[in-house]
Amino acid sequence: MSSAVETTDHNTIKKWAESRGGFPAQVKGTDGLLRIDFGEPEENLKRISWEDFFAKFDESRIKFLYSPEKDSKFNKFVRN
Repeated sequence: MSSAVETTDHNTIKKWAESRGGFPAQVKGTDGLLRIDFGEPEENLKRISWEDFFAKFDESRIKFLYSPEKDSKFNKFVRN
């Protein structure tokens, strides 16, 4: 298993998510707690546009931690 990678690059995040069937989302009832929605049953997620996602991402000053392994969906948002 390879190590997780951190990034703040919008194109890298979008490409990683879309290549795994993911969509930008936020947790319902929050001011912008971000997640990647892989279509698995999670009633607390609301899909949002990539534009809104990255506006909240930049405003929150967070990093995206992810596994570069092809079949891995591991990801996490961490404080910068």
